[in-house]
Amino acid sequence: MDPIAIQLGPLQIRWYAICILTGLILGVYLAAKEAPKRRIQADDIYDFILIGFPLSLVGARLYYVVFSWDTYKDNLASIFAIWNGGIAIYGGLIAGALVLYFFTRRRFINTLDFLDIVAPSVLLAQAIGRWGNFFNQEAYGQAVENLNYLPAFIRDQMYIDGAYRTPTFLYESLWNLLGFAVICWLRRKPQFLKRGDILFFYMVWYGSGRMLIEGMRTDSLLFMGLRVSQWLSALLILVGLALFIYRRSDSSIPYYEKGEE
Repeated sequence: MDPIAIQLGPLQIRWYAICILTGLILGVYLAAKEAPKRRIQADDIYDFILIGFPLSLVGARLYYVVFSWDTYKDNLASIFAIWNGGIAIYGGLIAGALVLYFFTRRRFINTLDFLDIVAPSVLLAQAIGRWGNFFNQEAYGQAVENLNYLPAFIRDQMYIDGAYRTPTFLYESLWNLLGFAVICWLRRKPQFLKRGDILFFYMVWYGSGRMLIEGMRTDSLLFMGLRVSQWLSALLILVGLALFIYRRSDSSIPYYEKGEE
């Protein structure tokens, strides 16, 4: 498949960008719908995205460039060619989390309430955004004999360098989509989730899937011979579990319930 969706003279609109923007728009829409139920204004979601999304992209790109420096050191201009792929989700999450913390502090919003609202939207956006890797033929795994269990359009796109490749992008996309569905179901259970539980669920769910799937990939970012994302995933899981267990024992923490719109 051609990674370029639309060609308007010198202007190229790539499927990679379309996938990322589609995930962003849908995620923002869902977060804005949920926000009033947590006594947060939808405008706060929009304002955060206007600041947080560009800075998250910068963070995602810098993270990738730092751990792939040998690829860019002799052609610094290519650092800015983000349309060719090469962004790291963890870099975006780190940058976005920092922006969110200072944003909520400035707006006098409880940070965990805000994170509980946006966490499922992030999972959905990640599920959709992974299809940008599909069009760019990246984020794949080892060579396999066949992919007959997949639709032809995926199977054909996963024929790379003379062999079929494990579609790890698809595995992560489906895992994230399932996690989004589980959160939406749990969120409808009154007196079950406490403040922060959705965030902690995201940390454990995404971290677990990413750590397993990252082990299948052949294009992982490495640092001193180790897969960076697997170490970060393990940290995410441990922190998420520890916070969940610790806070569940605190009776003063309010439950996540649907409030009045």
